[in-house]
Amino acid sequence: MLILGVSAYYHDSAACLVRDGEIVAAAQEERFTRKKHDSGFPRHAVQYCLRQGGLELTDLTHIVFYDKPLLKYERLLETYLAFAPRGIGSFIAAMPVWIKEKMFLKDLLRKELVALTGGVEKTSLPRILFTEHHESHAASAFYPSPFDRAAILCMDGVGEWATTSAWIGEGNQITPLWEIPFPHSLGLLYSAFTYYTGFKVNSGEYKVMGLAPYGEPKYVRAIYDHLIDVKPDGTFRLNIEYFNYCTGLTMTNGRFDSLFDGPPRKPESPLTQREMDLARSVQDVTEEVMLRLAQSLHRETGLQNLCLAGGVALNCVGNGRLLREGPFAGLWIQPAAGDAGGAVGAALAAWYGYEKQARTANGATDTMHGAFLGPRFTNDEIEKFLQETGARYERLTEDALLSQVADELAAEKVVGWLQGRMEFGPRALGGRSIIGDARSPKMQSVMNLKIKYRESFRPFAPSVLRERLSDYFEMNVDSPYMLLVAGVLKKRRTPMTSEQEALWGIDLLNVPRSDIPAITHVDYSARIQTVHEQTNPRYHRLLRAFEARTGYGVIVNTSFNVRGEPIVCTPEDAYRCFMRTEMDVLVLENCLLHKSAQKPLTGDTNWKKEFELD
Repeated sequence: MLILGVSAYYHDSAACLVRDGEIVAAAQEERFTRKKHDSGFPRHAVQYCLRQGGLELTDLTHIVFYDKPLLKYERLLETYLAFAPRGIGSFIAAMPVWIKEKMFLKDLLRKELVALTGGVEKTSLPRILFTEHHESHAASAFYPSPFDRAAILCMDGVGEWATTSAWIGEGNQITPLWEIPFPHSLGLLYSAFTYYTGFKVNSGEYKVMGLAPYGEPKYVRAIYDHLIDVKPDGTFRLNIEYFNYCTGLTMTNGRFDSLFDGPPRKPESPLTQREMDLARSVQDVTEEVMLRLAQSLHRETGLQNLCLAGGVALNCVGNGRLLREGPFAGLWIQPAAGDAGGAVGAALAAWYGYEKQARTANGATDTMHGAFLGPRFTNDEIEKFLQETGARYERLTEDALLSQVADELAAEKVVGWLQGRMEFGPRALGGRSIIGDARSPKMQSVMNLKIKYRESFRPFAPSVLRERLSDYFEMNVDSPYMLLVAGVLKKRRTPMTSEQEALWGIDLLNVPRSDIPAITHVDYSARIQTVHEQTNPRYHRLLRAFEARTGYGVIVNTSFNVRGEPIVCTPEDAYRCFMRTEMDVLVLENCLLHKSAQKPLTGDTNWKKEFELD
């Protein structure tokens, strides 16, 4: 049985192919179109999934869409009526699109699918099914997890009506418990502060999370007193008088501005201490709500495992706190927790919920295949491209390549790394990564300013050998999807000479520090990816080679892209990004390129205008 899950028309469109319950392929449309957060019909992602499965569209049993548009339309109409006459401008702007397309989404989907087939009759298409938005999230959280029984918590901006929902997963069933409806939304509260601090909603939330450790929680009391009423069990209501998302085209209004002493920060303007304190404050509130909800769900269900999905589940600082302070023994988070993962959930909901197929879980490993579900490219395909481009490269054996890359990393070189299948979800996990030496004190600033072209405060994540995790971090559980934050172990400094003590005026011997500063955030934390031999053997071997050179089984890992651009997909994407930045080395499977040996790109002077600075 072949099932295609589709998410589209909001943000982060994606497709996923499931064959007899196994996830065969999944990819986001943005990786193919090079348009960040592409929300259109995922034509290229669908075509990739079919190629990977060796299928035609007409071979599919079902096509499943990840939410129910008529319920969403109902919510929009009721919201506009509730707030009338405010919001008339937003209503006039939104209704033509809904009346023309989204109310008749099944017909729109059929039209797009027919175009993919070259014009077969609509009656020849597979059956199109629809799941509810939070059902897709819950299915994506539980069904691929290693647990046979678990509580499920879904938190995002909004689906049709639900913004937060709780479920029980058992065997092949997910059963809803309760939900918090729109407009009361933890995700939209966080997005309001994303907007107010000058970042882009639906893409800049992780910047707020990264900025938070630079601030103090001075606005927490104001948030609790005026914006959100949080009950002891974690349920909450927002004071909508301070927000504009129900009636307007912005997230906040004048009352919000008055509460926090000024208008929103203008995008790209300098960051001030106010933005840092605002970020810290909303982060603290979000973590507290997440923790209370988890505690309540544990009391209510008595279950020992928790699964998370929805955009809020990408808040890895909050996830880390759930792991440390929460009541659950096991925690599993869908790696594509946002809307892209809805494609996975929709397909699996049809397999287990609609088709009533049996499910087994071994309690130890998930079924996401390390999230390596995208396309891969052979050495022959890569060489053909490099030769046509006129690039200078050498093709090495596996051992020679890993040895040389380990040497380059140890020499503080920045390496672009493309190998194997592309990752599904927002994190680069060693398939499409830019990597560097975590020991280097200059690596963080070099990568931010000369490679990624992004804000200097942004932290970088470590990739660490799973077997060496507790040597560097205050954590000893798997984190293969870079969705948990933990503390960095502090090391003692080497003894100072008497001349150094005289120069500094203090004895720094007992001042703790990190010996992996490139991945240590200002609060001595790190967003950790554990690298496992079973799911990513080549990347694991690279870390082993680096450990043999340096004694350290940890490196810097950031996504292979620049600011405003999706993560690279193809060797051509990677080569273009390599040539446009100050990366030193590029690895495309077994082909290695040095920047110093390359000729400049021609006709590429305005490349930075191609992508949106957010």
